[in-house]
Amino acid sequence: MYSERPFVLSVAGFDPCGGAGILADVKTFEQHQVQGLAVMTANTLQTENHVFSVDWIGIEDVLKSIKTLLDFYPIKAVKIGIVPNSQYLKRIVDVLKMSNSKPIIVWDTVLKSSSGKTFFNEDDIQNVMEILPLLDLITPNFLEFEYLKSMKILNENQKMPCNVLLKGGHRKDAEGLDILFTENEIFDIKPKTEKVFQKHGSGCVLSSAIVANLALGNTIKQACIEAKNYMENYLNSSPNLLGHHAEF
Repeated sequence: MYSERPFVLSVAGFDPCGGAGILADVKTFEQHQVQGLAVMTANTLQTENHVFSVDWIGIEDVLKSIKTLLDFYPIKAVKIGIVPNSQYLKRIVDVLKMSNSKPIIVWDTVLKSSSGKTFFNEDDIQNVMEILPLLDLITPNFLEFEYLKSMKILNENQKMPCNVLLKGGHRKDAEGLDILFTENEIFDIKPKTEKVFQKHGSGCVLSSAIVANLALGNTIKQACIEAKNYMENYLNSSPNLLGHHAEF
């Protein structure tokens, strides 16, 4: 039976190999049966192994695109990917907050690519502190989490400024263990598969899967659990760095 799909939006970079960024996000949205929209923050030249260049889209063009989509579609949830600095991020968040649909906002805190290319201006990182309370969830990997801790932005021993999903893919002590910090609890999301294959853009896929599940009405906790299940299947879809999206 036909049912209306909720609208979701990815505001992120374009990756021509399709493993990360808005292409990966829209593939993930489609598999979750949500209606995916996208606005590009950067045009990158990259493969699954290397980032060659990043050309940032002017913030005014980005905001114009977001406002147009917000005017036409009742967007339920938004994933934000790579951005160059805190001011760029803040202006995106402000536009989303002012919209009538008041979408859920998830920021995938991609500060660097896995190949070492810096995206976010680290000299500007302290200004993120005033933006985090405006967000519903951020999804740092272990290295990003440790960096944000070192900059006194996050502290697992204190109340977090927003919901935080600490991804466990880069952990040495408990590889694959994700930890969700919410206002009321700290919840471990354990892997169901002992061995997985690394993938280019896996963080993009996870965050967009979370956004899709939130748009479908799941809680933050349930959305993170469902997204991890999707992610593990995606990681094992091929032994290569580029994965396949399918209904598992």
